[in-house]
Amino acid sequence: MSQPVTKEFGKWRSFFWPVHTFELKKFIPMFFLFFFINFNYTILRDTKDTLIITAPGSGAEAIPFLKVWGVLPFAIIFMLVYSKLSNILSKPKLFYSIITFFAAYFIFFALCFYPLRETLHPNAFADHMQTLLPKGLGGLIAIVRNWTYSTFYIMAELWGSVAISLLFWGFANDTTKVSESKRFYALFGLGANLAMYPSGFFVKKFAQLRDVLPSHVDAWGVTLNYTLTAVVIACACVMAVYWWINKKVLTDPQFFDPNEIKKAKKDKPKMSLKESFMFLGKSPYILCLAILVISYGVSINLVEVTWKGQLKLQYPNSNDYQNFMGTFSMLTATLTILMMLFVGGNVIRRFGWGVGALITPVVLLVSGVGFFSCVLFRNSLLGIIATLGTNPLMLAVIFGTFQNIMSKSAKYSLFDPTKEMAYIPLDQESKVKGKAAIDVVGARFGKAGGSLIQQGLLVIFGSLGAITPYIAVILFGIIAAWIFAARALSVRFNALNASQQKEQAAAAISAQSDEKTTSAAPLSS
Repeated sequence: MSQPVTKEFGKWRSFFWPVHTFELKKFIPMFFLFFFINFNYTILRDTKDTLIITAPGSGAEAIPFLKVWGVLPFAIIFMLVYSKLSNILSKPKLFYSIITFFAAYFIFFALCFYPLRETLHPNAFADHMQTLLPKGLGGLIAIVRNWTYSTFYIMAELWGSVAISLLFWGFANDTTKVSESKRFYALFGLGANLAMYPSGFFVKKFAQLRDVLPSHVDAWGVTLNYTLTAVVIACACVMAVYWWINKKVLTDPQFFDPNEIKKAKKDKPKMSLKESFMFLGKSPYILCLAILVISYGVSINLVEVTWKGQLKLQYPNSNDYQNFMGTFSMLTATLTILMMLFVGGNVIRRFGWGVGALITPVVLLVSGVGFFSCVLFRNSLLGIIATLGTNPLMLAVIFGTFQNIMSKSAKYSLFDPTKEMAYIPLDQESKVKGKAAIDVVGARFGKAGGSLIQQGLLVIFGSLGAITPYIAVILFGIIAAWIFAARALSVRFNALNASQQKEQAAAAISAQSDEKTTSAAPLSS
C-alpha cells in the first residue's frame, strides 16, 4: 500500500514542484535574480505613471506622445550602445555596467532632478507653446514641461525591456540546459508575479507616509526617496545574486557545460518590414496569428490610457494615485498566479485551443463595455450608481481596474500559451519565418499602434475626454477583428493538428508493420 501512495505523491510533487533537490543550488539564485528584477519593474511601472499623470500641466494624454517620441527613440539608441558594448566588454562586465547605470540614474533623479524640478522645468516656455500649438498637442507640451519626469518614465520603460528581456532571459538562455528550461522557466514566471506582492506592499506603505508627515513637508518627495531607495537596494541585490551564480554555480560542471549548452543553433532570420508583410500575405495562418498579437497590443494600449485618465480624476494627489497603483499590482499578481495555476492549462485541455484563444478578447470586450458605459453614459446611470453606493467616476475606475487586471492575467495564462501552441503544427520554415515576421510586425504595430491612434485623435479633438467615444468604437472594432481571426485560426489549427496526428499514426503503424516483418523473416527461412 505504501509504494503506490509514495508513487502518487511523487507524481503530484513533480507536477507542482518539478525541481530536483540537487538543482536547488542553481534554481534558487536564478529565481531570486528574476524576483529582484521584477520587483523593480513593478515599482518603477507604478511610479512612472504617477509622476507623469499627476505632474503639473500633464495627464494620461501625455503617455501616447511619450511612448512614441520618447521611449521608442531612446530604446533604439540604447540597443545600438548595447550592441557596441557587447563587442567590447565581457558578459559579466556588461551586466554590471547596465545595472549600475540604471541605479546611478535613479539616485541622480532622487538627489538632483526631483529637488531641482522647479528650476529645471521650462514652465514659461511650455506656457508659450500652449498659446501657439493646438490643444490636442497638450500631451506633447506636458512631456517637454516635465522633461525630468519624462526621462524617468523612459528609464523605467527601458528597465522592463533591458533588465528582463536582454539581461535575465539572455543570461538564462545562455546558462540553462534544455532539460532544465522545461521545468525552471514556468516557475521563474511565478516568481516574477510573486515579486509584485512585496513591491505593491512597499508602494502602498511609502505612499501612505503622507498621513504621518507634517503638512509643510513634501510628502510625494519623501515617498519618492523611499521608493527609489528600495529600487537601488534591489539593483544591488541583482548584482550580488548574479555574482554568486557566476562564482558558485556556473563553476560547477553539473550545472554548466558551455559545450553542451552553446551548441550550434539555427539563427533566426532577420526580416525587414517589407519582407514580413510579404510573408504574412502568403500565409493566412500566420496572418491570423499576427492579427491576434497586434490586436492585443493595440487594445491594451487604448484601454490603459483611458483608464489612467479616469484614475487621475479620482486620485489627483500623487500619493493617493501611487497608493492605488500598489493595490492594483498586488491584485494583479494574485489573479495572475491563480489563473496560471488553475485556469489556463485546464481550459485548453478541456475545451480546446479555440476556446482558450477566445477568452482573452471576450474578457476585454465584456469588461470594456462596462468600463466605457460608465464613462460615456454616467449621467444616464446615476440612479443605478447611487443604488450601488458609489459615484460614476469611481465605478468607471473599478471597471477599468477589473479590465486591466483580467487582461494581464488572461495574457499570461491563456493568450501567451495559445499563441505559442499555434506554431506547433507548422513546418519548420513556417515556424521560423512566421515568428520572425510576427516579431517585426507585431512588436512595431502592437506597441505603437494604440499610441499613434490616440495621438491622431487628440490632435483632432483636443482632449482625452473628447476622444473616449471614438476610442471605444475603435477598440470594439479591433476586438471584433481579433475574435474573427481567432476563430479562423482555430479552424486551421485543428485541421493542421488533425492532419499531423494522422501522419504520426500512419508512421507508427508503418513502423510496427516493418518491425513485425523483420521479426518474422528468420522464421520463414
